[in-house]
Amino acid sequence: MTLPSRISLLPLCVCLAACSTPTPPASDLAAPLAWQGAGASPSAPPPTLQWWHAFASRELDRLVQRALHNAYDLAAATARVRQAQARAVIAGAPLLPELKLGLDGSRQRLLHGDGYDQLDVSRSEPTSTSFDIQLSASYEIDFWGGLRASRAQALRSLEASRFDRQTVELTLVSAVADSYLQGLALAEQLRIARLNLRNAQDLLGLVEARQRSGSATRLELAQQRSLVAAQQRQLPLLEQKWQDSRVTLATLLGDPVQSLPTSQEAITSLQWPVIGSGVPSELLTRRPDIAAAEARLAAASANVHVARAAMLPKLTLGANLGAGADTFAHLFDSAYYTLSSGLVAPLFNHGRLRAAGELAEAEQAELLETYRSSILAAFADVEKALNAIDGVDRQRQWQDQEVQQARLAFELAQRRYGAGAETLLSVLETQRTWYVAQDQQAQLRLARLQGSVALYKALGGGWGVKQ
Repeated sequence: MTLPSRISLLPLCVCLAACSTPTPPASDLAAPLAWQGAGASPSAPPPTLQWWHAFASRELDRLVQRALHNAYDLAAATARVRQAQARAVIAGAPLLPELKLGLDGSRQRLLHGDGYDQLDVSRSEPTSTSFDIQLSASYEIDFWGGLRASRAQALRSLEASRFDRQTVELTLVSAVADSYLQGLALAEQLRIARLNLRNAQDLLGLVEARQRSGSATRLELAQQRSLVAAQQRQLPLLEQKWQDSRVTLATLLGDPVQSLPTSQEAITSLQWPVIGSGVPSELLTRRPDIAAAEARLAAASANVHVARAAMLPKLTLGANLGAGADTFAHLFDSAYYTLSSGLVAPLFNHGRLRAAGELAEAEQAELLETYRSSILAAFADVEKALNAIDGVDRQRQWQDQEVQQARLAFELAQRRYGAGAETLLSVLETQRTWYVAQDQQAQLRLARLQGSVALYKALGGGWGVKQ
């Protein structure tokens, strides 16, 4: 083999090695066959796109629509999508020839002296006028696929920004629902606290009457007054928490709290949604954060190709069509064209291009681990939500019985105390038990509803038919 033939094979081998676009590495994580949580319902219909309708709350529907229309975080995410769209257009532009049209006019006049070689004027011709028009085209031949990889990287980044917006929207709607349910639960706890305060005050009136008649001691009177004071103290605390939940909800809506109307719904009027959890493998295509991580990994793989192509020669072609004259009226009398080509190859850059390639590969490795982590976190979110729903459901059936029996015990103790057959200590104990049972019942109802919101969020929102 002669020396020229050996040299001619070298660019071909480099070309074949560089044109093989690297594919994104796989996560190597196998999805479980089924959810472990007892609350899973794989056979139930999947959540709809507007999953919050399942709670049968018109107020929640209005709040969610307000948040989607007015929330600043969602508007910022939408702006980031537009930025990514513009970057995709910018990255794809070099794949086509670039055309430029220029029109120039100049005039020189010698002020004094004889002039010199760099001037178009002299003492004999002190003034020079010229007009020029040019249509130029330039095009870089994408031998190594670097420009195509750059466009692919921008398109994948655009996909990631769209999935990020979906993640922001899902997080926003979940936060609105969670905050609204929290406010309803606090309102229910306030109602229970006020009811128990009235019961305590009624009992205090009975103790005072018995104390005046000599049937009750001053100790019993002090004990009941202490209980009434404790119930009074609970009201400002619950009112503060309720107002804080309204401030949080108004912030999510992008409004001041003064414009937020008071809720007219009770937490007991909301429905328990039945949520189809599907199978774990479906989660990989449902969660927007997983899809965003996958898109960023693909963008990083394309960026590795861009970095590799930057270390290879670039061939640029150019064409120029122009005309010029000393007067504008004769501008097109002297037309001409110019063809050009240029080959630029990096020779020495102190390792900058090689380091850029290593940087791209390291970023790809980082995003691969982030992708794997997001998958495991998604599985964990669903399992925790299912476990929470199942745990609360098993508690609620016993909590309802506890509330019924605690109320019966308090009513019996109160009647027996009025008849003088029971001590005040028994009445106080049954009253505290009833109040705690009612309060716990409201908290469990909130936990059950919040568990449904958490499961919707963990499953990636809705993917069924839009209602």
